Amino acid sequence: MEEEESNSSSVEQILDLLYAAGYVDAACSDAPPSRRIAGGLSWCIAALMQVSLNHDDDTRGIEESLRLVGCPHPLRPSHLQDLDTRALFPVIQWVTSHLPLKREHRVNQVCHAENTSEVEECRTMNETLGGNLDELNHRKMNVVKQLNILQDRINKEGADSAVQKLVSIMTSLKDLEKQQNYFLSSRDSKHAELQADISELERKITNDSNSENLSDGLHCSFNELIEKVNLMKKQLAAQLRDIVAVRRRIDDLPCQSEVIQYERRLSELYAQIQFQDAFSSPDGRIKLVHSMEGIVKGSQQKLERVQVGLQEEERILNDLKQRYAASTGEQKHLYSLLKAFQIGFLPGPMCEEREVWVSKFRVKIAENLEVELHNILYCVCVRAEVASMVTSQYIYLYHHGGWVEHNQLQFKS
Repeated sequence: MEEEESNSSSVEQILDLLYAAGYVDAACSDAPPSRRIAGGLSWCIAALMQVSLNHDDDTRGIEESLRLVGCPHPLRPSHLQDLDTRALFPVIQWVTSHLPLKREHRVNQVCHAENTSEVEECRTMNETLGGNLDELNHRKMNVVKQLNILQDRINKEGADSAVQKLVSIMTSLKDLEKQQNYFLSSRDSKHAELQADISELERKITNDSNSENLSDGLHCSFNELIEKVNLMKKQLAAQLRDIVAVRRRIDDLPCQSEVIQYERRLSELYAQIQFQDAFSSPDGRIKLVHSMEGIVKGSQQKLERVQVGLQEEERILNDLKQRYAASTGEQKHLYSLLKAFQIGFLPGPMCEEREVWVSKFRVKIAENLEVELHNILYCVCVRAEVASMVTSQYIYLYHHGGWVEHNQLQFKS
């Protein structure tokens, strides 16, 4: 009788150990004790081995599983069936004592994995910041290249007014370069800080320090890094806005957009276009720019046609010059003949008739020369008129949201 009471108390102690270890089914009174103890052993072995055991195979697989986890106490299926507490108690005690160590080891593994992922995130963030800086440098080089191209075009075209406008843009660009240098210096220091933080985290991970303190420290450092990244994003956005503003101001400068047209046509066009209404909306601005580009193309086509006509007139002028030279030679020859004719006549009663004939001859020569000179002067006037039409131009500069008339050459017919 006393042996049964001691055996039942030992069974209760075994069930209490299993319940304290975390097996809640040990307190279930519906199942027999052997079944609960077998289920508790299966649960503990599964927790130690990180595998799941089928409860139907408890009695057959527990012995082999205990041997795999390194339990020093032997256990047979008959011990479970007979509830041999002397054989069961040391096995249960050994298994339940090793569960907290296994859980702590798993927690350390999870913390190590989390810390490793956070370190990788820090490295990725550092590489992203470096990539953003490279992109900023590339954009800055593009802006400087465009400025150099504009400077060369200004030097070639001699646009002094555009140079004066570029002075302010160059000043702002220098300010941006100073800001970028400051950003580079701060970036190097922050990069060094991040590298130091990464080294410290790796040292803590390799030393397997307290996981809770390490996790708290990582969370704090991660929050600080997020705040720093947000601040750097704001600074980057401000610099990008400044760069975009500078690029817009550069785009607003004229690039040899000369509109060639008659004065009356330009005045009619200026009266028809309402600049204020057009610039009140982006669509109107785009339409106005397209219309100006069409006018420039039409003017260039007209200029090409006028140049073709000018070349034809120059050819005619060259022919007239040749005719004029031939007429001049003929005039000299006729004057020499006239002089010889006058000398050859002797004074006599036919002197008056000779004088009349000589005067008529002079008038005829003068008329021929006048016709030739008139043709030559007509060609010269036509050429001058075409040249004046080509040189009459209006230069509009797109400045502060509108087209401003820069210079006007009066057309003289």
